[in-house]
Amino acid sequence: MTALEAIAGKRDREEVPPERLRALVLAYARGEVPDYQMAAFLMAGYLNGFTRAEARALTEAMVASGEVLDLSSLAGPTVDKHSTGGVADGTTLVVAPLAAALGMQVVKLSGRGLGHTGGTLDKLESIPGLRVELTTGELLAQVERTGLAVAAQTDRLVPADRALYALRDVTATVASPALIASSVMSKKLAGGASVILLDVKAGPGAFMPDAAAARDLAGLCVAIGADAGRTTAALVTDMSQPLGDLVGNAVEVREAVEVLRGERAGHRLTELCLELAGALAALAGVAGDPAAGRALAERALGRGEGLERLRLLVAAQGGDARVVDDPGLLPAAPVAQEVTADRDGWLAAVDAQAVGRIAAALGAGRRRKEDRVDHAVAVELPVKLGDRVGRGALLGRVRARDPAAARAAATRLREALDLADRPTQPPPLVYHRISP
Repeated sequence: MTALEAIAGKRDREEVPPERLRALVLAYARGEVPDYQMAAFLMAGYLNGFTRAEARALTEAMVASGEVLDLSSLAGPTVDKHSTGGVADGTTLVVAPLAAALGMQVVKLSGRGLGHTGGTLDKLESIPGLRVELTTGELLAQVERTGLAVAAQTDRLVPADRALYALRDVTATVASPALIASSVMSKKLAGGASVILLDVKAGPGAFMPDAAAARDLAGLCVAIGADAGRTTAALVTDMSQPLGDLVGNAVEVREAVEVLRGERAGHRLTELCLELAGALAALAGVAGDPAAGRALAERALGRGEGLERLRLLVAAQGGDARVVDDPGLLPAAPVAQEVTADRDGWLAAVDAQAVGRIAAALGAGRRRKEDRVDHAVAVELPVKLGDRVGRGALLGRVRARDPAAARAAATRLREALDLADRPTQPPPLVYHRISP
């Protein structure tokens, strides 16, 4: 009767006891609760909401459904950074090397892209030879040796979350703050790091379009992390436009290399990476506060120490480390199509989701998990909100496999950009900071 009681409780807006939630989630993970009952429970919770206690219980149950990575053999401090997803968000490729250069041990279990958002693993696999499937032993040994590893999550970690997410995806129950928080935090807790920093995106290009709703989600995630005994904090950051200039896989590796070389000073991607690295340093006790941590990260960036850590990561995971010195070795699609301004104006709006979907349609992303990605295709968008552009000026560029695909993508890209007759105020990079 556990499933039926849980469904009835949520239907009647009652708080379901933790032990009943745990039993329900674990039974579903074992195949003992049918999809139709779990779907009814998810919809009741989506409509009536979950309490913080219920969100914590859901998280704990999903962690208990599988293995938990034991990082006690590492000297530490062990840290993990998670982004809720966006467009041209290559922060892991910069923040992880910088954090390692500052003495932190970065254990990052990442995912693949789906829909309009890119995946860190897909980006890394654009590097010839690089391997993301690491055993636990390989992962720990690499982190101890180089300070960082970015690898694929194994099937043994939080299997209940994978089963629940697949069901949420087909029952229109994805956008529940408690379900999102429990999904995110179960993976972070199972990853074993003692320090967790969340980058919760807000804006049209994110899963949470409203900054206030994103702040509430971030606060819930931080609370769940604290309840589990982990040092957890969050930044709510802007995704009203692509974060970087380049959208794709190989091109985002190239952009990360350029950031680590110091070639993109003042760029939004660079600024956010420094903010995240500084916040991690403060959480891990490497710096007294985020400002001091950012100063340390800036110094490591200027000295090329982050670039060297990226080189070590690539080599350790079997990739061609020459790409760190020569990004031209990365795959690039043969056909380029430019998009230019048809009049003078200021960039007032970018449909960030549309930009992500354009890149995905070219082959950079996937609609289904089993789809293969094309690492070479890309969308370039060097202009940012508030920029002044003249008639005929370059707004963007598409890189495709054939001229027809390039022309179609370029047309869609122009439609995703809105020029205004008056200057517009660009959005802030960081909306909110949620401390432990």
